[in-house]
Amino acid sequence: MATQLVQEVPRYLQVAHLIEGQISRGILRVGERVPSVRALSQQQDVSISTVLQAYFWLENHGFIEARPQSGFYVKVPFSDLAPEPSFVGAENAPTQVGIAKILHEIMSDSGDPKYFPLGAGGAGPELYPTHKLNQIISQILRKCPHHSSGYDFPPGAEPLRRQIVRHTAKFGCEFSPADIVITSGGMEALNLALRAVAAPGDLVAIESPTFFGVLQVIESLGLRAIEIPAHPRTGMQLDQLERAIREHRVKACVVMSNCHNPLGYVLTDEYKQDLIALLTKSDVPLIEDDVYGDLVFGNKRPAPAKIYDRKGLVLLCSSFSKVMAPGYRIGWVHGGRYRNEVEQLKFITTVASSSLQQLVIASFLESGGYDRYVRRLRISFANQIQTVSRAITKYFPERTRVSRPQGGYLLWVELPKGISAMKLYEQALAQHVFVLPGPMFSPSRGFKNYIRINCSSPWSDKFDRALLTVGRICFQLAKNF
Repeated sequence: MATQLVQEVPRYLQVAHLIEGQISRGILRVGERVPSVRALSQQQDVSISTVLQAYFWLENHGFIEARPQSGFYVKVPFSDLAPEPSFVGAENAPTQVGIAKILHEIMSDSGDPKYFPLGAGGAGPELYPTHKLNQIISQILRKCPHHSSGYDFPPGAEPLRRQIVRHTAKFGCEFSPADIVITSGGMEALNLALRAVAAPGDLVAIESPTFFGVLQVIESLGLRAIEIPAHPRTGMQLDQLERAIREHRVKACVVMSNCHNPLGYVLTDEYKQDLIALLTKSDVPLIEDDVYGDLVFGNKRPAPAKIYDRKGLVLLCSSFSKVMAPGYRIGWVHGGRYRNEVEQLKFITTVASSSLQQLVIASFLESGGYDRYVRRLRISFANQIQTVSRAITKYFPERTRVSRPQGGYLLWVELPKGISAMKLYEQALAQHVFVLPGPMFSPSRGFKNYIRINCSSPWSDKFDRALLTVGRICFQLAKNF
């Protein structure tokens, strides 16, 4: 007979707390397989979806991990891992961004196959659905041999815009295909959005740390930045954002609300509403970068802050590069009240995006294959994040701190004081390992003892040796400090 569950809390939480209790009492031990989804569904007389929701909750809270084609297993709890990075306050002063030259030099090494890519920004190539996309290309070549004989002028191929609307509707967005402008990747989406709302010399509020691509765009457009400190779990400090808006002429704000790069947090719905309310009150546009949103751990994809926008102030930017096809260079923008400006800027910048790639992605979305693929990808990344976190705890010096991402495949690592991330980058490169130093994520070149690590590649001896190499260099740098 099934154990009776108390009815005051949601059923999935009742199931989750049941398994949590068995883990805490040692009934289920680290490394052991928890009951299968079907077995627990029958045992507790609940639906399979309820058990999955419970297991995703347990996974997000660090109790279990998913292993492809194997099930869920009890894992090393967060308490046995390195602590989370410290909260770093930034000075709220306008800054000229000047990282382009050094960033170009560093990123030129990221694609060199002789370096193990611990600092790269894309997933491992073996994870992408390349075979399926190639099959779709073959179908299109047979059915539409003249697919690229003309331009898909902005706003872009209608089949893709229609599929984007259908996909985003699953997590609360109410868009029209006419709202969407297709771009050449996420970077062009950010570029067009910033150009639509700001002019050279204008001031843009950004999270600190933030994705270095945002800094590149700001610098290239002759804009200035003001850093707003972002907490590793809860995001940009809204009181400091409000003060920056009050004391300076902030023309726009850039935020990555879901699966932040590099911190990995997902902002709560309440935070997103408060952010939109603050910016709406001041009539400041928000450029929302949502390229990692589909990679959140768990079975519920978070909505972007855009769904709370009632004045058309939010320009939502996304792409398919981080999820399935970096080389396709297909992204998109919902420009809100700035939609016409974005479309015009797209035309004068690159005329149009590739027709074939747009049709391939549209077909993949329409087939339902994308959703199945992303579900597998989430499980793989969640598992990799924990595996790499444990290795860092084992190989790196004491007082190393590691982020707790809620999605994606990136870790933000705080090294002990005195370890220079730039020196670490240089010495690791000499041993054929590429890491990305923290100063690249701040216009003021802060985060001098931080690095970002990419966890997307499947675990291997080579991955393990790369982390061990970086850990040894950290010990040596700490000894010399």
